[in-house]
Amino acid sequence: MDFKSTATAFLAVVMFSLPYAASAQASSAEDRAARLLSELAEAPDEMAARRLESQIVAEWSKSGSPAMDLLLKRGRDALEVENVEGALEHFTALTDHAPDFAEGWHGLALAYYQAEMFGPAMDALEHVLVLNPHHFAALKGVGAINEQVGRHALAYDAYQRVLEMRPHDEDTLGAIKRLEGEVMGVTL
Repeated sequence: MDFKSTATAFLAVVMFSLPYAASAQASSAEDRAARLLSELAEAPDEMAARRLESQIVAEWSKSGSPAMDLLLKRGRDALEVENVEGALEHFTALTDHAPDFAEGWHGLALAYYQAEMFGPAMDALEHVLVLNPHHFAALKGVGAINEQVGRHALAYDAYQRVLEMRPHDEDTLGAIKRLEGEVMGVTL
């Protein structure tokens, strides 16, 4: 067998194994995130919950592509310095190139929210939740937007779902208390 045939055979094996390796890596990350989500729901205190939340977000932030990870980082960096236009550009590019990457959609939703574009933000959050139904930050965003536009019952429901996953979330507990009387009525 000559070098060209050997190289071709090697490339064929590598090319056929890449989708399996990427799939196995994604499955492993999903398994870690699922385990961490389970631990988060049972976290004994807020400090443990924050540590677990950071680990979960780190797992969710792995796109499997260095280029997509760079777009995610640049979008997040732009949001951090309140460069909403730059964030929208990076996250739009990310969702165009990696439409199955939930964190790209979440970043896009955050950018739209900061731009006070609630319709597009809600649309992006829907994409996140289709791809990752356990995305507590997206659910919290759904609650915040619904509360802001006066759909308090929908906001309350979203916040309740967040608390199922993040029982130590003080902001969400405050939102529930704020909406409870209006949504549940006042007992006489």
